[in-house]
Amino acid sequence: MTMSALGEPCVLLKLGEVVLKGNNREIFERTLQANIKAALKDLGFKVDVRQRHGVIALFLPEGSGVERADAVAGRVGYVPGLVWIHRAWRVAKDPSAVTKAAIELLADREDVRRGVSFAVRSRRRDKRFPLTSMELDRSVGGELNDIYGLPVDLKNPELVVSIEVDRDEVFVFTGGQPGQGGLPVGTSGRGLVLMSGGIDSPVAAYRMMRRGLRVDFLHFSGIPFTTSESIYKAYALVRALDRFQGRSRLWVVPFGKAQQSIKASGQDRLAVISQRRLMLKTAEEVARRLRARALITGDSLGQVSSQTLQNITAQDDAVDLPILRPLIGLDKTEIMAEARRIGTLEISELPDEDCCTLLAPRRAETAAKIADLKQIER
Repeated sequence: MTMSALGEPCVLLKLGEVVLKGNNREIFERTLQANIKAALKDLGFKVDVRQRHGVIALFLPEGSGVERADAVAGRVGYVPGLVWIHRAWRVAKDPSAVTKAAIELLADREDVRRGVSFAVRSRRRDKRFPLTSMELDRSVGGELNDIYGLPVDLKNPELVVSIEVDRDEVFVFTGGQPGQGGLPVGTSGRGLVLMSGGIDSPVAAYRMMRRGLRVDFLHFSGIPFTTSESIYKAYALVRALDRFQGRSRLWVVPFGKAQQSIKASGQDRLAVISQRRLMLKTAEEVARRLRARALITGDSLGQVSSQTLQNITAQDDAVDLPILRPLIGLDKTEIMAEARRIGTLEISELPDEDCCTLLAPRRAETAAKIADLKQIER
């Protein structure tokens, strides 16, 4: 039986903003490594995580097949802080071994049989390698052209064979999947998301996770005047978002009786903003106990009556903690597109009896005065 020239399957991860962090870079890299290990923890086999200059290499147990590499790549694809995930092959640091691996890598590919254009792009992180990047490109590219007869296109190739020369080995691969980008979760502190059952708040949570915040979730239920459907829905949304950070926690506040008191105040048009302020005050207390430094909402400027500029200002007045609104400049179409991409849209569109249905005035105030709101609260 002929031994494969491809060597061992592995996964190569490319870092994004992390490489720009100067003196703090080591802290970001350590956090990213910990997040990667946590994401891979329950796969059932040990993955060796090794930090290199600008990349992280994930090595699998000896004898592992491509199925394990695919499973690893699938998991780390959800980890913020990574911009590209490549299923690569680890081969010996020898020009001949690299060429043989590249030849085998293209064998039996449908696009190669169709005669796609190609290019070889090499990168030497270890300058002791006997060939320069350009020499390696020409050497491997020439062999591939001789064997497969593919046209070379250095500007816009349909197929790119990537070769990266590292400290102890060479990685050979084609293609890759984009990562989440952003910063590693946990490098920007902790926040608390006001999680409704709608489309917006899960997307807001995801966006703040990508900026390095570890978030907890707070859901307001209309119990005892509504069913527990909205709680199950919030739980499903948190579970979907947990892929991006792990160890997510959901807190539920029974809010129905408080809403009943607001409705009984007689200030029908101000009821929605009064409710929002009370939610924020409650969230601030929960955040204090969790040591979270900010509240996060899915507000988008002008989308509904409670999100006019004057009403947003009235809500900010209710609490001392900063309120982060990562969707403030997006429209509904953009928010829905992102919800679809991160896998929360289908859950958000499930029917439920939201606590907000208890306070639905025929005409809501679009320019609430803070003094009037404080009078209701008293």
